[in-house]
Amino acid sequence: MIPAIFGLGGPQLTPDERAFFRDCDPAGYILFGRNCVDPEQLRALTDDLRSIHGRDRLLISIDQEGGRVARLRPPHWASYPAGAAFERLYAIAPASAIEAARANATAMGLELSYMGITVDYHPPLDLRVPGAHDVIGDRAFGSDPVAVAAIGRAVLEGLAAGGVTGCVKHMPGHGRTDVDTHKALPTVTASAAELEDDLAPFRTLSHALIGMTGHLVFTAWDADNPATLSETVIRDVIRGAIGFDGLLLTDDIDMEALGGSIPERAARAHAAGCDIILNCWAKMDDMEGICEVLPTMPPTTAARLERALEGTRIAPTLAPEAGALLSKRDALLALTGAAA
Repeated sequence: MIPAIFGLGGPQLTPDERAFFRDCDPAGYILFGRNCVDPEQLRALTDDLRSIHGRDRLLISIDQEGGRVARLRPPHWASYPAGAAFERLYAIAPASAIEAARANATAMGLELSYMGITVDYHPPLDLRVPGAHDVIGDRAFGSDPVAVAAIGRAVLEGLAAGGVTGCVKHMPGHGRTDVDTHKALPTVTASAAELEDDLAPFRTLSHALIGMTGHLVFTAWDADNPATLSETVIRDVIRGAIGFDGLLLTDDIDMEALGGSIPERAARAHAAGCDIILNCWAKMDDMEGICEVLPTMPPTTAARLERALEGTRIAPTLAPEAGALLSKRDALLALTGAAA
């Protein structure tokens, strides 16, 4: 197995994709809107991916946070609010916000499980920092590390209850970015002491099974390399100060924050200590190049991957309690006037 996650070009596998995925044997896949037409098509696609590899516990992932980051949307799928909705409720009723976040995430997990999806890149544990770029913005659960960790924990628990493994992101913190990492490389000049707040939610949830790096330079730790490509940040901060021992993924290595060819980025990230390389855009030349430069998955990564997928399940039908969970969420959010 190759330690990479690849994207797909469309709603069905092409013959070239099928042959390549069978031969390369990547760790898993990531889905986008281009891959998701309706529930019947999407479940057929994920079933097809599992049939290639002959294993039910296959990492099939998606970015389904809610708000503006949602690959599955109405009318075929439920609507989920952005993180800021739970922040507003937490400000007046913390226990209700946690309950709402857990109900929301459980319903989300049940829906994803029915679609054959096993991993959701959610929750973001990045703090909302005044004056920063809004690439995080309302996706964040707030600016208070305690609140962000509390709501993030509820999301992880809810997704797990629905049969899906969550992924904390973007380690060691994306909240202070001054640019969108899809377009440029941010440099964060905050001191190590100031960055303690950014680390706090990740440290609280360091038991998470999957985590994702961010493509940001932190001058306090490594002025020359973004976290994804920094052995120092991964070893001393993510694995060390945070204490994270789960499966560590890169953010999408296609983002313009990183330089060099896509295979070069993959090799550097893996050498720096990332377990799995995430490559989203389904470009066959790039995927072939990644498979050429990456080694076979080492036993430590394989064990982390197995542990991350152990609690996942593929549901034969959409669980009937999903609707009641969303109604419960809406009733709680209505306490602040927020709506899902």
